[in-house]
Amino acid sequence: MNMIDDFVIKQRKYMPVFPKATGTPTQYIPGYPYEDEHPMPANEIHGVQAHTFFDQIYRYFQVDKNIHVGLDNFIYYREGDTTKVVAPDVYVVLGATQLPLRRSFYTWAEGAVPTVVFEFLSDATARQDEDEKVTVYLQDMGVQEYFIHQPDTERSEVFRGWRCRDPGDIIEIEPDASGALFSEALNLRLQWEYRPGEEIRLLRPYLPDGTPISTSIEMQHLKETAERQAETEVERRLAAETRAAEETARRQHAERVAAEAERIAAEAERVAAEAERIAAEAERRRQVDAAELERLRAELAKR
Repeated sequence: MNMIDDFVIKQRKYMPVFPKATGTPTQYIPGYPYEDEHPMPANEIHGVQAHTFFDQIYRYFQVDKNIHVGLDNFIYYREGDTTKVVAPDVYVVLGATQLPLRRSFYTWAEGAVPTVVFEFLSDATARQDEDEKVTVYLQDMGVQEYFIHQPDTERSEVFRGWRCRDPGDIIEIEPDASGALFSEALNLRLQWEYRPGEEIRLLRPYLPDGTPISTSIEMQHLKETAERQAETEVERRLAAETRAAEETARRQHAERVAAEAERIAAEAERVAAEAERIAAEAERRRQVDAAELERLRAELAKR
């Protein structure tokens, strides 16, 4: 079994169980803006982190059509009030359909709120993400878990998570001995790794047993490796089959040569036996003729 097949088996094992959303997938509701008039571009570090993490989470949950994963779009969480809006970097809604793609996400129309929200800190939003959004997401919206992470190595390390078990009961998630945080809602382990050269603390999701969830690029490399291994295996098998066929041909040729040698030897034995028989017959006739000649001589002598 290769690594890709092994991961698929684990993925089925660890996929969370959840009820379906009660509403209707909604791409856009007029009157609710779906983009900023003056959007603030993220720096490359923030962009790489957000898109890499989204790529991993989006691909991982694609196997279930009732899991929606969003990236940096508006979430309106109170009907009729356009000020009740957030735009998290990445969020996951268990129960909401994967498609269609939404311009914005409307909680009352979908009949669901984000299950887990991820924010990657930038200078402009760090204080807000770390303080007031904990209450907004977990208390006002009803999000189950909220995680923040600072990917910029020139800034102080920040990786925290909160969980809401009951309304108003918000607890901070304790890291394990390696510094990882566990998302009970997604059944995933979260931990960052340092990327030398890129100067980034890259937050990544892992299966509960520590198996990493690959990026698209990593998955492509795994597929290419698996294909090369498969090609090598095919070549090895073909070479083995060729060697076996050649060995069979050599054995069959040797058997034919041996059989022909046996046939020739048997024929030689037959010819030798026939020669001996002829020689014996000739000797017998010579002896008969000699005896007859001796008899005739004896009769002539009597006369």
